[in-house]
Amino acid sequence: MLLTREHVQRIVNEKVSTPFAQHNLLKLLRAMFEWAVGEGRMPDNPALGVKRVKVKTAGYKSWSEAEIAAFEATHAIGTKARLALALILYTGQRRGDVVKMGAHHIHNGVLTIDQGKTEGGEEAHLEIPVHPKLREIIDSTPTLGVKTFLVTSFGKPFTPAGFGNWFRELCDQAGCHDISAHGGRKATARRLAEIGCSASQIASITGHASLAEVQRYTKAADRKRMAREAMKKLTEGGW
Repeated sequence: MLLTREHVQRIVNEKVSTPFAQHNLLKLLRAMFEWAVGEGRMPDNPALGVKRVKVKTAGYKSWSEAEIAAFEATHAIGTKARLALALILYTGQRRGDVVKMGAHHIHNGVLTIDQGKTEGGEEAHLEIPVHPKLREIIDSTPTLGVKTFLVTSFGKPFTPAGFGNWFRELCDQAGCHDISAHGGRKATARRLAEIGCSASQIASITGHASLAEVQRYTKAADRKRMAREAMKKLTEGGW
């Protein structure tokens, strides 16, 4: 029995929870069936007309404080793993910018970096004061690269994808199986919002070109803060 368009659509729909995998699967099926048609093995391409089912997601999951603590408990200060986490948490940068960071980016206690990508598609020039904990962890890590802080087992700078895969393994070792390097960037924005930073102040660290996403963190932090204050007043009111 030949596959029909309906069959292929059902197969693609099953990947709805993993959008990237769904996209790659459909691309592969279209190419495979196109080859089969060209070889005379199928009368037509059943993947043509099949659409990806899109779902709204919140994107990468932000790290919770419990997950950060679990990672830190697993990877001690002095390890490359702990340095990687610190570079993410205390700069709020994407993995593509974290892998470029080196000692030459820090002058007079300020880390200066030109982001490779922002939501608006333009570079952002950032000057971020070095957090004392980040400085401590850098100084406590015995093996640093010459050009970049983080290097592979071969002594070469990481590629963004290579870093992401390596960091994913570190998260698994800590029992954090559904978080990623980018979630650490979100945790930085969350922390800044929860201590009362404005959207503009947060963006001055993270480099977001649009304040729309950053404002979601500040709104969530404001709700949390107001809920605490409201419950305190309710309790003090004798209710």
